[in-house]
Amino acid sequence: MIHMQISKAVITAAAKNQRNLPMQTLFDQQGVERSVLSLVVREAVRAGISDVCIVVWPGDEEPYARLLADDGARLTFVQQTEARGYAHAVFSARNFVKDQPFLHFVGDHIYVGAEASGSAKRLVEAAAAEGCAISAVQVTRESLLPFYGTVGGQPVPGKPGLYRVETVREKPTPTEAEQHLIVPGLRSGQYLCFYGMHVLTPAIFEILSEMLGAATAGRVSLSAALALLAEREQYLAMIQSGQRFDVGVKYGLFTAQLALALSGQDRENVLTQLVNILSAREIVSAREVLAARGMLSAKGEGA
Repeated sequence: MIHMQISKAVITAAAKNQRNLPMQTLFDQQGVERSVLSLVVREAVRAGISDVCIVVWPGDEEPYARLLADDGARLTFVQQTEARGYAHAVFSARNFVKDQPFLHFVGDHIYVGAEASGSAKRLVEAAAAEGCAISAVQVTRESLLPFYGTVGGQPVPGKPGLYRVETVREKPTPTEAEQHLIVPGLRSGQYLCFYGMHVLTPAIFEILSEMLGAATAGRVSLSAALALLAEREQYLAMIQSGQRFDVGVKYGLFTAQLALALSGQDRENVLTQLVNILSAREIVSAREVLAARGMLSAKGEGA
């Protein structure tokens, strides 16, 4: 067991095709407009994190700093100067992390749950109690496997929701998942997919250094590195009850905003607006059906 005192977080936000996503704005549960990146940083702060490193593409430091001026964390910006992918972005924070365990987020996910303290706090507390690396996961249906890294493993006896990770695959096919990622206790067609947050030990940097040095194509997979981590030391997965929303997918910002609104102080107003929209749409649809059957006059009145 490793002594785990987690005070640092690393957020990756350097991908060229996703650099604008952390700057998109949403209204949080209190109705305050914030950037996606601000919401992620605040999740870390609620978990007790004091130092946050944001891995950015050169030149993005100033606009990101302006977005995070009031979020209560000491910020460090680290540049990812080579476009070598997500795992390399994590590796870029090695000098910031040094020899300490750290909380890691991706910069384009929003987390919404019933716990006021946030999903990350529960993850950090579990990592400290277990003394090892631990990834948040969510039970996910088979059709969504192309979007997530997925783990396979065994339940930890006497600790519901905790699993000892045996293997990790990046965006597996259903056939691959069925062969290698079945988890006892889950229903058929359900798997444990990454939630977008991890507590990792410094051992991950040694693994990434080895993999990046040997990579002929220049890129490596973080999921592959985590699979090696599971071979070298205890590595757990913990089911999260909240929801994660990837704002980089189609309608991702919309669904994230809807989830935030429905879990916040404006819930009743938002529900009323949704009912009004759906009711109006149902009326229009009914009139379209009647018109198609010749039951409405040209003026829209009953024939």
